[in-house]
Amino acid sequence: MIEFSWKSSEIEGNTYSLLSTEVLIKENIKEAGKTKEESQMILNHKDAFNEAIQNKQRFLKLDYSDIEYIHRVLTKELEISKNIRNGIVRITGTKYKPLENSFQIKEILQEMVNLINKKDSFFEKVFLSLILISYIQAFEDGNKRTARMISNSILLAHNSIPLSYRIVDVKEYKKASLLFYEINNISYFKQIFIEQFEDAVNNYFN
Repeated sequence: MIEFSWKSSEIEGNTYSLLSTEVLIKENIKEAGKTKEESQMILNHKDAFNEAIQNKQRFLKLDYSDIEYIHRVLTKELEISKNIRNGIVRITGTKYKPLENSFQIKEILQEMVNLINKKDSFFEKVFLSLILISYIQAFEDGNKRTARMISNSILLAHNSIPLSYRIVDVKEYKKASLLFYEINNISYFKQIFIEQFEDAVNNYFN
């Protein structure tokens, strides 16, 4: 939980260190000089992770409402709209333009959920949720952290190891995302996903 909260937040630009994240989560002591938003982002990750642990059965079969629910937890007390986006959103570094209309977004999000639930392998469910929630950009902000948390929720539901992303290079993670946004090439992101799972196995079982 601590490593995931730290790294997922770091990918979003948070400047908390791993040690400071541990102190915040375990002792609720905020680091001096950090913004309220940075501290809240970390704590929201902790709460979302707890939700996934305490409601494991909920994520055995993904529901549209689960995505909205996890997004609300992750963006609690942050100035981010909790509703499905209705308008233009730009992805820095790419020409990719996500859907703009909320009705279209809801429709494609439901199609994604249906696709994920049809898969037999939970690894495939996890990977698809990770890349597609980020790709659809259903919310004005918080999409990638929602994707990471939903994918971990599915792993936990299947009694598997969650990914902390602790060894991922933030620039390479973003590069892999942009590659998928721009030309729908999943190879680099797939490589990162496999590396993170291998690290999780080696780190948490040895």
